[in-house]
Amino acid sequence: MREIDINADLESIVSQDFKSLHSGGGRSRIPGGQSAADQRLSELNISGYTKNRSEVLPLANRGASVLSPYIRHNLLPLQRVWDHVAKAPFGDREKYRDELLWQEYARHLYARIGVRLFQNLRFEQISDRPGDGWPKGMACVDFATNELEEDGWLVNQSRMWLASHWTVRNEFGWLHGQEAMYRHLIDGSRAANLLGWQWAVGSGTGKPYGFARWQVQKRAPQLCANCPLKSKCPIENFPDEISLDSAPLEGLLLSDPDLAATTGPLITEGKKPATTVLLTVDSLGDGDPALVAHPELPVVFVFNEQALAKLQLSSKRIYFYLESLRDLTERRDLTVYLGDPYQFARDTAVAVTYAPVPSFRKFQNLAQVHPYPWLRLPHEKSVRSFSAWRGKLK
Repeated sequence: MREIDINADLESIVSQDFKSLHSGGGRSRIPGGQSAADQRLSELNISGYTKNRSEVLPLANRGASVLSPYIRHNLLPLQRVWDHVAKAPFGDREKYRDELLWQEYARHLYARIGVRLFQNLRFEQISDRPGDGWPKGMACVDFATNELEEDGWLVNQSRMWLASHWTVRNEFGWLHGQEAMYRHLIDGSRAANLLGWQWAVGSGTGKPYGFARWQVQKRAPQLCANCPLKSKCPIENFPDEISLDSAPLEGLLLSDPDLAATTGPLITEGKKPATTVLLTVDSLGDGDPALVAHPELPVVFVFNEQALAKLQLSSKRIYFYLESLRDLTERRDLTVYLGDPYQFARDTAVAVTYAPVPSFRKFQNLAQVHPYPWLRLPHEKSVRSFSAWRGKLK
């Protein structure tokens, strides 16, 4: 366990402290931190969202809010964003809130079935072959992969293009594709990324999303106009429709035998006094329940060195975390380490906020566990589809 000087030059921190712990990729133009999140939310205007949410180019026509990196790390809890758009035009508000619910659905699903989300949900995948499903040369694919690699963020339309092109068109395995995307995304969560890919390639619905020139001409026509392959477009037509075989049904999709474990505590658990607030990547904001409950305590964040060495995330993600942590030092006494967060929690009386991810179970000997800020509490009924899950919400 070694301390990181969070106030040092960030480029030096990444190149020295995180050497061999990332795959490169520079720094995103989307800044991390509560201050940046608050500013983005204050500027949010979703008028026209329904019409423009899927626009790719020109950039000025995009209706996407670009709040997902802050939502993913709970710098902006879903309930806060939900409330913020309350006075928006009805159609845009309902569509935007539908997207917030999709994020919550992904969290509920992942909290319930855990690592099983790495397997096909309802239908067999097209292929499990590894490979590069984004070959260079097509203007649309090159634009999307360049934006992914430079900013670590994409509009949902571009994500669907890339997922479909990787698996539906080029027949490489969706797990390999989602991993390639996950490494770059500063809003990358296993819950949302795995679920999104399953739906795009048909593992969740049985109907793969077909990527063709029509979508590009509708959402980013200048890409087709300037493409070197415009006269011999490899995606001129939609791919042939195929029928996917049903996958073995995961019983947890239909019911939850341990709802309490999925949900986490509804009130603070643990009777030992805490000496430190421990933050995780799933809750980095000023509104973190453990942080709010203990305004007098010092705060610690531990980068998981072993996990980083294995995942080899883009440096964009490391920068986003560091920016978020540095911003927090303006308001709280924060120490940042590189090492083993689970060992730190065993050795220290920490207060931490529950995270609905499988790795949270590795924490032991916690002094206090605070409730997760759900938008809607999980239920024990079917989560086999978004509509089934939503229909059972209270």
